[in-house]
Amino acid sequence: MIEIPHFGNIDIENILFDYNGTLATDGHLNPETERLLIKICGEYKVYVITADTFGTVKEALQDFDLQVLVLASADHTAEKAAFLTKLGKEKTVALGNGNNDAKMLEEALLSFAVMGDEGCSKETLLASDIVVKEIVSAMGMLLNPKRLIATLRR
Repeated sequence: MIEIPHFGNIDIENILFDYNGTLATDGHLNPETERLLIKICGEYKVYVITADTFGTVKEALQDFDLQVLVLASADHTAEKAAFLTKLGKEKTVALGNGNNDAKMLEEALLSFAVMGDEGCSKETLLASDIVVKEIVSAMGMLLNPKRLIATLRR
């Protein structure tokens, strides 16, 4: 449980990442992201949800203790939000950057908009609790909760 003054208490169980543009760039993880992802997987249940634009997600994440869901519907926004609901909105942190992540971020316990090399859609930016310049910053905050407190307290 993380107590954040005048924001609320949050109890994180799950981390839900978008893949391309959030966790990966052009379908690939960088070494620092890989290192931090190992730690995140050791502390939380981790899920990656993606359209898999580059077709690399399953191979790139095969050695990590996490679950991958490749989107199958024509409405990725609704599919991502429905998966968040299935996991439990009240115990899941969501991270994304694209338009199809906005509803997922809006409904999650805590959410990060990741700028990264692809940038971030306006809708996702406005739906998030925290905006970071790159995924390693968000991962660092999840691994060091005092950073969350410093950013979110009022």
